[in-house]
Amino acid sequence: MNEKNYDYLSKQLLFTGFGEGHQAELKAKMQEGKNEFVLFHQQDFGKDNVVASLQFNKPEDGDRYFFNRYNLILKNDLHADPIKQTFYINNDMKKKEHEDITLKEGYNLLSGRAVNKNLVTKEGEKYNAWVQLDFKATDKHGNFEEKKFHEKYGFDLPATLAKLPIKEIQDEKQAERLMESLQRGNRQSVTIQLPDNRETKVFIEAAPQFKSLNLYDANMKRTNLQALSEGQKEGQSEKQGAKQSQGPAADGEDGGPEKKVTNKRRRQSQGL
Repeated sequence: MNEKNYDYLSKQLLFTGFGEGHQAELKAKMQEGKNEFVLFHQQDFGKDNVVASLQFNKPEDGDRYFFNRYNLILKNDLHADPIKQTFYINNDMKKKEHEDITLKEGYNLLSGRAVNKNLVTKEGEKYNAWVQLDFKATDKHGNFEEKKFHEKYGFDLPATLAKLPIKEIQDEKQAERLMESLQRGNRQSVTIQLPDNRETKVFIEAAPQFKSLNLYDANMKRTNLQALSEGQKEGQSEKQGAKQSQGPAADGEDGGPEKKVTNKRRRQSQGL
């Protein structure tokens, strides 16, 4: 067995998001010496489950294996049947800048989100683009076609984030981490500062096709700033109405001596 080849493949699996749990099986398969073999990987992302089959092969007259591609199957409540996609691994040293799709990014793509990658054309031209799957079109191999939104398309992530009152972008390091997470296709939790100075948690994801961001509430339902603001106002009105319906405060509920005794008892109980 080629030890250098084994070390390289182990690192390749790690960098593409498959961890270090397959090293023993990888070594055993390589020692068998067959021209091709498959490793299987299963992982949960929240309530969603993915299964990946990793394809390795080597030429008849060689001892070096190549990790060429992985087939990813996603099972979740949104689809009656599992959906799948094949992601190819770049082994062309002339195109080192061409970034592979990691396991998490593959999951994000199958979940309908977009991923930002540095890519290289067949002619060797480097470019950056947002990649998203087109679930309405497939190629001859049954893979979903890719939609690519280049830099010239006009989606500016930092500028789009700046249009929203997001608390995290006020800190340079937090803003950088937020952008990196969105570029990987994640649906990220952020804090929105509403006009009445209240804060609320929402989830956002990049929507390059529409040059915008998708917002979701705590129940993962689509929302927007207007709906969030109106929701806060409704909540305040309901609280105020509830107070008014209670009528005049009873003894001990208006900040008088009886309330102070209650607070004292509460403090004593907390110290027990």
